[in-house]
This record gives sequence, structure tokens and C-alpha cells, in this order.
Amino acid sequence: MDFDLNASLAAYLSDPATISTPEASSDLTDCETEPESLTASLINSILNPIVDAVAENPEAVLRSENLDSLQFLLKCAPIIPYANQSYIHVPDCELFAQSRQSSFVPASTLSKILELCVGGLSAEAEIVHAELEAEEQESLQQHKLVLECFGLLLQWTLAAVETKAAEKPTGATAGRGKGAKSSKSKASGKDAPWDPSNQILSALDTMTKVMKIKLAKAFVTTSERDTFISLFTRPVYLILESEARVKSMAIRMHAFKVLCIAVKHHGHAYGAQTSIIQNLSYFEHLSEPMAEFLHILSEQYDYPQLAEEVLKELSNKEFNANDAKGPKSVSIFVARISELAPRIVIKQMTLLAKLLESESYTLRCAIIEVCGNLIGMLSKQEIEERSENTQGQINAFFDVLEERFLDINPYCRCRVIQVYVKLCDLETKFPKRRQTVAELATRSLEDKSSNVRRNAIKLLGKLISTHPFAVLHGGLLEHKEWNARLQTVEAELDALKPPSGTPGLAEKENSGEATVDEALFDDATQAPRSPEAQAPMTEAEKQAAFEKAQVEAATAEATNKLQLTRRYYTEALRFIEVLHMACPIVTQLLSSKNKSEVIEAMDFFVIADAYKLSPARQGIRRMLRLIWTKGNSDEGKGVQTHLIECYKGLFFDAPDNFSANDAANYVARNMVSLTFGATPAELTSLEQLVSTMMTAGLVSELVVQKLWQVYGVQKKDISKNQRRGSIIVLGMLALSDPDIVVKEMETCLRIGLGKLGRFDLGLARYTCIALMRMNAARKTKGTAGDAPVTARLSNEHAVLMKLANITDVQNDSKEWYGLAEQAIGAIYALSKHPDVLCSDIIRRRANAVFAPHSVPNARNSGIQDSNMDDVEMTDADDVPEAPADADSQDVPKKTNYALELSQLLFLVGHIAIKQIVHLELCEQDFKRRKAAKEALAPDMSSSPVKRTAKTPAKVGKKPDQKQQQEEQDELDLIAGTTEDDFTEALVHIRERELLYSTTLLSHFGPLVAEICANNTSYPNRELQAQAALCMAKLMCVSSEYCEGHLGLLITILERSKDEIVRSNLVVALADIAVCFNHLIDENTDFLYRRLADPSLPVKRTCLMTLTFLILAGQVKVKGQLGEMAKCVEDGDERVRDMSRMFFAELAGKDAAVYNHFVDMFSLLSADEALEEEQFRRIVKFLAGFIEKDKHTKQLANKLAARLQRMDSERAWNDVAFALGLLQHKDEEITKLVGEGFKVVQAAA
Repeated sequence: MDFDLNASLAAYLSDPATISTPEASSDLTDCETEPESLTASLINSILNPIVDAVAENPEAVLRSENLDSLQFLLKCAPIIPYANQSYIHVPDCELFAQSRQSSFVPASTLSKILELCVGGLSAEAEIVHAELEAEEQESLQQHKLVLECFGLLLQWTLAAVETKAAEKPTGATAGRGKGAKSSKSKASGKDAPWDPSNQILSALDTMTKVMKIKLAKAFVTTSERDTFISLFTRPVYLILESEARVKSMAIRMHAFKVLCIAVKHHGHAYGAQTSIIQNLSYFEHLSEPMAEFLHILSEQYDYPQLAEEVLKELSNKEFNANDAKGPKSVSIFVARISELAPRIVIKQMTLLAKLLESESYTLRCAIIEVCGNLIGMLSKQEIEERSENTQGQINAFFDVLEERFLDINPYCRCRVIQVYVKLCDLETKFPKRRQTVAELATRSLEDKSSNVRRNAIKLLGKLISTHPFAVLHGGLLEHKEWNARLQTVEAELDALKPPSGTPGLAEKENSGEATVDEALFDDATQAPRSPEAQAPMTEAEKQAAFEKAQVEAATAEATNKLQLTRRYYTEALRFIEVLHMACPIVTQLLSSKNKSEVIEAMDFFVIADAYKLSPARQGIRRMLRLIWTKGNSDEGKGVQTHLIECYKGLFFDAPDNFSANDAANYVARNMVSLTFGATPAELTSLEQLVSTMMTAGLVSELVVQKLWQVYGVQKKDISKNQRRGSIIVLGMLALSDPDIVVKEMETCLRIGLGKLGRFDLGLARYTCIALMRMNAARKTKGTAGDAPVTARLSNEHAVLMKLANITDVQNDSKEWYGLAEQAIGAIYALSKHPDVLCSDIIRRRANAVFAPHSVPNARNSGIQDSNMDDVEMTDADDVPEAPADADSQDVPKKTNYALELSQLLFLVGHIAIKQIVHLELCEQDFKRRKAAKEALAPDMSSSPVKRTAKTPAKVGKKPDQKQQQEEQDELDLIAGTTEDDFTEALVHIRERELLYSTTLLSHFGPLVAEICANNTSYPNRELQAQAALCMAKLMCVSSEYCEGHLGLLITILERSKDEIVRSNLVVALADIAVCFNHLIDENTDFLYRRLADPSLPVKRTCLMTLTFLILAGQVKVKGQLGEMAKCVEDGDERVRDMSRMFFAELAGKDAAVYNHFVDMFSLLSADEALEEEQFRRIVKFLAGFIEKDKHTKQLANKLAARLQRMDSERAWNDVAFALGLLQHKDEEITKLVGEGFKVVQAAA
């Protein structure tokens, strides 16, 4: 038959159903009206003879009946998914009409047709190749037709195969007959496991084989060749459109090979260019594969022209503003090809640079990445490869990157930082550029985007870890050492005298004078002396001149070397100084709400500490507070876990080459060093961290032993901080495992509460804290019954006697108060009857104050009585103060009297507070035990056997223990038959007995009131401070005492000139508000006034106190919230931050900011001392918490009602500004604001 490729191809591309198949088998044509009759057996009966014929002779495909039958079968399989079809005509034949929705040809048939096409094409290619080699031209035209026919059939079959592979098995049979539906379902079941990948690979191989033939002899004209080549390239692009096919490396490489041969040898470049641009526009998954294709074409086939043309076209391409897919795909392509083939891209950079002006940030990101890739390529070039303008190109690319640090889009700013992170790993360090980028990254730490800040932190860490200053002196970056080196070099330079002829190094005093040739002043008629006329140099002069020249050369060389060294040191110092500037900002970012940013900041400080950057220690300390991070998701846990990992690496992981003993020493030393210079807040956070690590098993028993050795050593002198640090850490570890302290109780008594503790009150204080921890686990390990009772010690125990005696230490240090506080706390935590023991302490101190002549004897006798047989008390008489007879003059006696009375009042106040807590614990203990007895009562009554079974257990008890148990049971039954009776009894004790009965504390209530009321009679500052604090604590005991002395307390708060007193009383008022809320409600104004206190510590204390009271609901919030709002614009950063945090928390409590907005606004607007700009910033900050539309409208109506009543322009402007912040969308209010402004203008 006569086969016309152009006509067939045109029909195929427009609508395959229009291809005429008159010579097809009659069995097939009969199925046109009855699609159900097209069964697999029928198809095989027709297809098998065709396969055999073609296998015998490929030219059999040209027979009309064979070709038409194959085309008929292919028309029964769609080549485009139904959803994407846009055919104009509907086939008249029912079979072909239904075939557009789903294939009527089973997968096995398509597989057989594909195999037929591939095999026939391969065989025909071999025949054509043989004839072309033999230069036989007679049958060439016939073979050309066969190739074209197989090419068209192969294209058609591959399209049908891809459509079939993408077809869903379930939804293909809609709208068809019953029989067809069942047959289709059976067919789909057979087709399910079908994978044509291997056949596709075979087809691509055959295409390659055909295109390697010298087709120019068969296809004379260019149009013929292009048409034939398109039969292969079109299905290749179709295969690449499938993301699943592209993921297969074998298929992808075979497809690239077909395209590369077509481009290189058959003029497919322009077609490929068009297809690549289209693929980038419509298929995101082809971005990187297209770049790989162009790279292979350039490298393996030496055809870079196509890549260049594609880049040129892309640089001029304009994208729709709404098109997000196209720019993204192009960006990935450009970035990838710059990575694979940078030499091609660099030639087109002048054109690609235009994309930096694109509105699409993804395109700008791509060019940023391109610049980084090109810098990497240029820096890796060998010296002989570099051209004259290589350095200029590198500088130009760096300039682009540095400019992009200010890109308007945060993603671009992130990308440029990420590019620099990659560039840091290059062997070429670019020191000057590194300095610039370090400064830019430091600036980016304050970017408003958290992603930019996070990447900037990562970049700074990378700059540190890859810095170029490791050539000399190692890689550490300690500023002090580098500065000392620079000073040394400069001193050496100053010591060297420059040679006389060295340019630029002449003496400075002559630098301003012009140098004139002496020959100019000679007489014009005088002939110059010839060199021969000069006297010849002697051997000695020659030797001297030679030695002088050698010295000058050596000096010049040394000077040059020192100058280079100085430059090296100067650049290193500049780099270190930039990092020092960055560290405080990164420290602030540890408080970021973005958890990934916090984790990055922690990693930065770990790196910085490894390189000995001095500010890193501050950041590492600041990291401690992250142990309290909470998160509803895994983010909070992630921060805690990462913090523990960081600290473990910094302080708990010894070098691998250390022995077990050396490792324990290393860890113990590090743990102790963490306490040096730590603030109370840092110690609290460290305590949580260390106890968490102890619970996790990260602290070994050997480390604990080493810490006890440091604490208990006596023969060897160690620093005070080391001994203190060891007991601090041991106390922290005891939170997790109290047995740590229980086992070494005697060491604590001998060291911390012995001679050393009396000289070092801080050591004694931390020892008391550690001893207090002994009771922690006993409460948790015990049962619900008698655990707290068994956990406490009798007052005769050595620990309690030592704790009581340590408060008798005579010392005028401020540390005494901290020691006394913790000693009393430890007594109340450990003792069964702490009130008895503390009464003895007060009596002893009172005797010492009011009967000074009996002090030595009383104190010594108290200490002698406290000696226990099982505890060493050799230091009992050692008091680290001057002997008593040294205080013989009157003035020292008065001073000591005031100090001792101050210490006594501190003890009284603190014991009073602890006694209240003790009573509350007694109440809780009573309720718990009563509930336990009630729970056991039914069991006891219902099972008498159990009751008798317990009796023998009591027989083994000692008589006194049995008696105590019986007394305890009687107390439980008699003292409180109900919980209310017990509670009333405790309230009576607090209100009437502690301060108003014959108890010991009752004597001190009037005393402290007398001292506070008569500050002129008792002018000692320390005494007044402790008396005011003691009175405030006593006021927390009894409401009657509180009501009687509240006026005096507020007067002291208002008038005291001591900021410590004012701070203490602010906290005291908060405690009183918790205890007796009704007494403070009318006096909260005095508390709010301290927000304007001239002392910054008082202001901070007041703000924290009010924050607690308001958020905890302890005080009623009134109009005074405006005073809190003023703190938003305070001059102190911590006050501003605390105030903003307060309002952020308050906003989450039942629209509290909305409820009080009007009151706050009125107070702020009426404050004439508040500047207008400050007022506006505060109101804008508060308005940001009004989020609900309902609240916005209601608030706008309330404020709008004030406009007519405003009597000043400033007040009217304030209201108008607030209305402008609220999105009320009320036209009447808008109109009212406009009218009011006009009225104000007229009045003006």
C-alpha cells in the first residue's frame, strides 16, 4: 500500500478516530456497533498472524490488512486521558466513541503491539543500516516507508500505553453495557500488575539505534527528516511528563540519550528548546531533569548551544503576576543548571541578571543561588585556567549577594544567607568578604523575619567554625590573646629602624620637607666629577658597605614579615569584634517564640564556646532558663532536650582519652564552675537542669564522690568558691536523689555547720539547703499513711542541734540573714516539733541582745548542750569574730546592739512566717490522715480477722513508740472530729494566740511597731529595715495585728528613703493581699504608686508583684491599670518587657484588656506628663489586643460618645487617634470625627 506519513500523522494528531481503516479485518469492523463482542480471544486471533508476518519480514507491516487492523486496534485505546481531550468531532462508531473514555484493548494486547513495533523497527533498522553501508539505493525508498510506518505505530502505541498506565481501574466502565462492564472488570484485574517499564526501555533503545543510522541518505529534505525524528522525540517528551517514569533513573537516562542524539545529529535543537520551555511552564517535576538533560548534552555530546539558547529565552520571559508555578519551576531549573554546568551559565549572566528585577521572589532566589554556584566554580579553578577578569567576576557576584541582604522578601534574604553558608566550606576563604558578610549577618539578627534570624545565626556559627585565622596560633578566637599578639608585633615594628632607602618608611619628622637634589645648587659652569675621579674604596670600606647592605636587607625583610603579621592580627581582631557584637543579640534571641530559632541560638553558643569567644559564656548561662520551656507540642520538649544535649556536650562529656577517674574529675570541676558568679535565678534554673540530668542517669556515682571530696577536704587549701560550688551542686543533685545528702550527713555537719561554716556563712547557708533536701524523697517514697511523721527528726538529733546553733554565729555580714533564713527553713522541714526548737533559738538570741553580759556564757552553754556523742564538735568554741573583751568602747556596743537586735527581729519575722506554713501543713496532714482512716474504717469493721492480724505487729514496738502511737490516735479523735473544727482551731491560734497570748512572739509585735514608729529614736538603717520587714511578716499572721499596723506600714512605704525597705514592703503588701485580701482592697493605690518610684529596683519589684497579684486574681483590677500601661514606654528595657508580657497574659483572661480599655485610656489621656508620641504608642499597643469585631464596635461607640465632650484639642486628638486604631467600619463615627476636626479648627 502507499503509506503517506504526513497525512497519517496529521490525522493522528488531530483525532486518531478519523484515520480510515477500510482494510481492517472484518471481524474487527463487526465490533464497531457491538463493542462487547471485541474480546481478547478475537483480538489475539487477528493480532497473532500479523505478529508472525512482521517477525518474518518487517515490510509485512505495509500490507493494507495488517496496517489497518493494527490501527483499528489502536483506535480502541485512548491516547489522551478523557479529562484532557478536546476533540471536535464525535465518532459515528459506538466502539470508538466509548474508547475515548477507557481502553477496550487489554494491556496484554497493547504490550504485544508495542513488542511488535519495537521488534519490527529494530529489524528494519538493521536492514537499512546494512544497505546504506553497502550503498544500495534501489530499495531505500521502500525501507523508508517501513521506518515511517513503524515510527508512527510506535508513537501511537506508546501514547496508548502511557494513557492506559495512568488509567484508574475502578472508574473506567461507566455508561457501558452489562456484559462489557463485567468483561472490563475482568480485564482490569488482569491488567493490574502490568508494568511496561522494561518495554519502554527497549523502545527507547530501538529509537537510539534508528537515529544512529545515516538517515540523511534516506531522508533527503530537512522537513522529511524532522517529521521522522518527531515520531521518536514526541513520545519521549510524553514519557517524561509522567513523574513516575522520570523517577526511574534508567528510563530518564535512555530518554535523554534519544533527545541528545536528535539534537546533536538530526537538527532537533529548536524543537527541544520549545519543548523544554513548555515543560518548565507546565510540569514542575521536570525542572531538575531538564537541567540534567542540558548538562549531559553539553558534557557528553559537546553541544552547549541549546543550554545557552534556553537560558537566553528564559531571561527574556515574562510571567503572569498570578502564575506561581512557572517562576518556581524556572527557578529550580536555573539553580540546578548553574550547579551542574556553571561554565555555560556564566556566559549568560548578563542576561540572567535581569531576573533580579523580577517581581517573583523565586526567580530572585534562583539568581542568588546561581551567583553562589558561580563563585564556587571560579574559586576552584586552577591558576592556569583563570583569566584576567576572574577576580572581577567573583567580586561582582559577591556584590550581588551582599545587595540581596536587603531584599524586600524574607525568602530571598534567607536564600542569600544559605548560599553564604555553602560558600564557607570552600577552600578559598575570601577574608575581606567574610568580614563584610559577618557584619551583614550580625545586622540580619535583628530582621523581623524569624527565618532570616535563624539562618543568620547559622551563618555566624559557620563563619566561626570555618574561619581563616587558624594558620597561626591554632584556631581559638579569644580577643585578649589576639590583642596581646597585636601589641607585641607593633612593639617589634617600632623597635626596628627602617632602612634609609626604603620608600614610605623614612623618618616621620622629615616627611613634610621636600627632597631636593644637591646637584641643582652646583655652579652651572662647573663640570660634574666623573666616577673615575672618585677615590677607590678600600677593602674595609667594601666589607662595611656589604655588611650594612645585609643588615638593611634583613631589616626590610623582617619589617615586611611583621607588617603582614600585623595585618593578619588586625583582620582577626576585626572579625572577633563583630562576633562580640553579635553574641548579645543572639542571647536575646534565646527568648524567641520560634523554637527552631532558639535551638539554632543554642548551637551557636556551643560553637562560640569551643572557639573561646568570651561573650559565649554569658549566652550559655542565659540558656539555662530554657529548662523551663513549656510547649503544647513537641517543640517545648525539643528545646529542653536540646538544652540538655548542649550542656552534656559542654560540661558532662569528658574527652575520650580520659580515664574514668580523670573523667569524673573533669565533670565535677565543670559542674562546680557553673556556680561561679551565678545569679539566684541562674542557680534555680541550674538546679532544675542538674536534677533532670541526675534523674536521666547522666551524672555518675563517681562524680558525686568527687564533689563530696571537694566539699570535705581539709588538709589541702581550696578556694571558697570551689567548696561552696560543690555543696550547691550536691544540693541540686539531692532534689533527684536525697540519699546523696543522707549518706554524707556527718560531712555536712563537720564542714558546713562546723568551723569552716562559721567562717564562711555562704558555705553554711548552702549546707542548710542541702540538708533540707533530705526530706524531699521521704515524702514521696512513704505511703499515704505515716510517711511525713517518719520523715521528721526529733529535736535532739545532731542535725537539728547544729542548725539551731549555726544561727548564733556573731557576724555583721549580710550573708548572715541568708544563712539564718535557710537554717530556719531546714529546721521546719526536718523537725517533728520545729516550733519548740525555734522558741529556744529566739530565747537565746533575746538573752544575747537584752542581757549582753551573759552572752558568752549563754551562747557557750547552748553550744555545749548541743554536743552529741556521734558528731565531732571540736569547733564548738571557734567563733570567727573578735573576742568579747575587744568591744570595750561605748560606740561599738551601740553598733553591735543594733545589729544583734536586727538579727533577732529577722529571726522572729521569719519564724513567724514559717510557723504559719507549719500550721497549714498540719491542717493538710490532719485532713489526709482523717481521709485515710475513713477509707480504712469499712474494711476494718467488715473483716475482724484483719484487725486481729495487725495486733502482733504492734507487740514488737518499744513501749514509748506504742504510747506515742496511742497518743497520736487520741489526738486525731479528740482534737478534730470534723475538718471544720480543726480549721477553726488553727485560725484561732493564728489570730489570737501567736501574737496576743502569752507566746514568745507576742512580745515582739509591740516592739517592732515601736521601732518602726520612732525612726528618730532608733536611727540605725539596718535596724529600721529589719523592723519594718519583721512587722510586715507578723502582719501576715494575724488580721487584727495587720489592721492595726497597716497605716504605719504604708507610711513607711511612702516615706522611707531606703530603696531596700520599699522593695521589701512592696512584696510584703502582696503577701498581705493574699492572706487578708479585704484589708488591701482599699489600699492598692499605694502599691501602684511604686510604679513611679525613682528607684529602678523598686519599680521592677512592684511591676513583678502586681503582675502576680493581678494575673492570679488576688486583687481587683480597677482604673490603675493605666499605671501598668505607662511602663510599656519606660526607659528601662526590663520594665518594658515585663509590662508587655503582663498585658499579653492579661489579654487571654476573659477580654480583660477590652473591659478596662476605657479606664486606661482616660488615665493615660489625662496624664499631662506623658508625651503625645508615648501616649500613641501605648494606646496602639493596647488596641492590638482588641480582636473581636463585637468588642471593637462597642469600644468605638463608647469613645465616640466622648468626642462632643472634649474641651481641648489634645484630648479630642487622643480620642480620634484611638478611634482610628479600631476597625469599627461605622460611617457615622467616621463622619463625626470629620465634623469634630472642623469644629476644632474653627475654634482655633
